Amino acid sequence: MTETTGKSEKPASGETDSRPRKSSWRYIGPGIVVAATGVGAGDLVATLIAGSNFGYTLLWAAVIGCLVKISLAEAAGRWHLSTGRTLFDGWASLGRWTTYFFVVYAVVWGFVYGAAAMSSSALPLQALFPGVFPDDWSIKPWAVLCGLVGLVFVWFNRYEVFEKVMTVLVGVMFVVTVYLAVRVTPNLGDALAGLLPVLPDEKDSVLNTLGLIGGVGGTITLAAYGYWVNAKGWTNTGWMKVMRLDNRVAYITTGIFVVAMLFVGAELLHSANVAIASGDQGLIQLGDILEEEYGTATAKFFLIGFFATSFTSLIGVWHGVSLMFADFVARYRTREQVTGEEVAAGGREKSWPFRAYLLWLTFPPIVLLFQGEPFRLVILYGVLGAAFLPFLALTLIWLLNSSRTPREWRNGPLSNAMLAIAGLLFLVLCVKQVWDQPWSDFF
Repeated sequence: MTETTGKSEKPASGETDSRPRKSSWRYIGPGIVVAATGVGAGDLVATLIAGSNFGYTLLWAAVIGCLVKISLAEAAGRWHLSTGRTLFDGWASLGRWTTYFFVVYAVVWGFVYGAAAMSSSALPLQALFPGVFPDDWSIKPWAVLCGLVGLVFVWFNRYEVFEKVMTVLVGVMFVVTVYLAVRVTPNLGDALAGLLPVLPDEKDSVLNTLGLIGGVGGTITLAAYGYWVNAKGWTNTGWMKVMRLDNRVAYITTGIFVVAMLFVGAELLHSANVAIASGDQGLIQLGDILEEEYGTATAKFFLIGFFATSFTSLIGVWHGVSLMFADFVARYRTREQVTGEEVAAGGREKSWPFRAYLLWLTFPPIVLLFQGEPFRLVILYGVLGAAFLPFLALTLIWLLNSSRTPREWRNGPLSNAMLAIAGLLFLVLCVKQVWDQPWSDFF
């Protein structure tokens, strides 16, 4: 039999119960994790800038971005539940090229992302607690502290505790973003008009719009969703309805974050013709603007939400991508199929590959914080990051339309259409990202 108390859904005594569960709110969990991890400071800044530049005009693009990501995460979760195999095991069945891509991606992307995630988490802490460290030390001590806290937390806790902490931090993010959206008193008439698909009458408006759609919450964390589904104890088709509800909750939550920040950008920045910097520094600027407009308490409240946003992305990647790397090593060592049951058993989180990748995400990036980012690695990081989502969309189309997936759970016309749109969208953004890189300075 299978426990269904909501505390643990893992099959007892090694049995597999594939009876359908009702899609109940009490099971929600992995969706909260993927929403929290996928929405980082960069997503909030991009949405703020879109609101600042175009008002409510691109609200529809933010909504489409959420729908696209729902289709990708649902496909990843459906693969795990319908086949009983992990996503990396599916990739490996497509040929060795997928393994080469993942290894290079995991090594280069993880190295540079680790430094970026630590810095992003450090910025609001420095603003909240000025003077704790000398000004000439910049944010480095806070960044190191965030990285080490993330390492210790993920190292000593399994999925159940990780999910609870992420849920609390998501609650903080939710309250802060909704409060700000209400505080700036959005023009609901203009917001509803923004749901109509209209492009701004400006240069590069198509690419800017595609960038907003593509940036709404998540990169590799979309692939990690299937692993968190398994870690929750959902390992067969009996959990399919639950997973789909969980996934929708994830991207409705993401949509609320994004729409709320677009409201802030439209009302607070666009109406006053105020520009902010791209990157995480833009959120610090927003904190200063909020302090001028609404007082110190609102600014501090926002910075707390900024920290929750950044730190959930940090520990989410520390946990989710480490799970994927541990799965890659297990597949590589045994040359046999690896299953979701193995992830659900919890052994992956205590394995040496999981912890080795945790260390890789933490200590080499700390060195990077003090040495400066190596130019060539930063370029490769940008290219690999841009290439991952086209890779994910196209391989999911391949896997879920083949005999590798039971016929009942293969893609239907809607799933194929959404994944094809996602693949095309991210391929265009990937080409733009590659084109924009300063390759002449690379060689």
